[in-house]
Amino acid sequence: MSNWIERDQQSIMSTYGRLPIVIERGEGNYLFDESGKKYLDLFTGLAVNILGHSHPAIIKALTEQGTSFLHISNVFYNKPAITLAERLINHSIKGKVFFTNSGAEATEAALKLVHKWSKEQREDRSGVVVLKKSFHGRTLGALKLTRQPGVYQDFPVTDIPVFEVEPHDTQALEDVFRTHKPAAIIVEPVLGSGGIVPLEESYLQEIEKLCRSYGVLCCMDEIQTGVGRTGEFFAYQHAGIEPDVILFAKGVGGGLPLGGIIVAERFSHLFKPGDHGTTFAPSPLSAALGNAVIDVLINEGQLVKGAEMAAQLFSKIDSLKQKYPERIVGVRGKGMMLGIVMNAEASVVKSIQQQLLDKGIMVDVTQQTIIRLLPPLTMKSKEVDFLIDTLEEQIHIMQKVGE
Repeated sequence: MSNWIERDQQSIMSTYGRLPIVIERGEGNYLFDESGKKYLDLFTGLAVNILGHSHPAIIKALTEQGTSFLHISNVFYNKPAITLAERLINHSIKGKVFFTNSGAEATEAALKLVHKWSKEQREDRSGVVVLKKSFHGRTLGALKLTRQPGVYQDFPVTDIPVFEVEPHDTQALEDVFRTHKPAAIIVEPVLGSGGIVPLEESYLQEIEKLCRSYGVLCCMDEIQTGVGRTGEFFAYQHAGIEPDVILFAKGVGGGLPLGGIIVAERFSHLFKPGDHGTTFAPSPLSAALGNAVIDVLINEGQLVKGAEMAAQLFSKIDSLKQKYPERIVGVRGKGMMLGIVMNAEASVVKSIQQQLLDKGIMVDVTQQTIIRLLPPLTMKSKEVDFLIDTLEEQIHIMQKVGE
């Protein structure tokens, strides 16, 4: 065992189940461990590194902003952040941005905004609707919205009413809207931690329609799905809807902590000086990297290239499913956000993850039996083939063990 692993175990609280490698550096779509072995990174730091590692545009922005200033606080005007906010608005809804450091903080900001709006309405309207198996963060407010018992456990809860409905059950959603008069609904267009479950476009359209009919704020949690991950800048755009609030984080900071909410113009007055704040966000450095990410996605066409490669990846995994239907029972997702549903015990799927790691491929496992792929948008055809060949090899081993 590496000395670094021992030191980690002795000095850092054990809240993560780490894979047994120590990362030394990253380059392109690969990470390298301390022995020099390289790994194709299809995990991308939980959907953060959408341009892979050490992308030239990221390094350039990092260097230029890093030699100017790293932090100034919100007492002063922040050019990189202003520019990034303008661009996020241009690629989403007309309104204003509030920046945070993370996705969980974006959820907390959204909850405070919903509360302010509910108070302004002076109606008997409160609470938030969420979907079963959704994940919106681990801070106490966000935790109340997260619908995974292993995550929320028995931690203290806020008194925000939360109403849980099954994904795609439009009638149940309308019943909750009519009966409980919630203030908002917060939805992931693709449930990530919940098993890579893409919501049907028609369902997202129904959500928007019901929100308009019942006066409920329509909030899209794009923390994992946003900034090019699914083939559009934001995933809700596949359905052609217009939410009232968009939560974002992960990929927007180019590898550094950054998140926030985009609020439609008619609600952007709700936050006034003193209503909310943060010391570090928006970091000028993270914002500069965010601008570099958008440059690459939009100006250099990587958003389109990534969507094309994602289609190739999905097609080849689906072909593998057709070849081994008794082992792969489902392939789902959108863009570079895919779930391979395995017909195997959780321990077997975990073993496959470890075997892929041994072969030089990093993947995640969610909901115990789903191999979660969150590749960079810069993935290459040869890397798709490497994944497919290696995964098929592991399925062959499963077949022999089963015999």
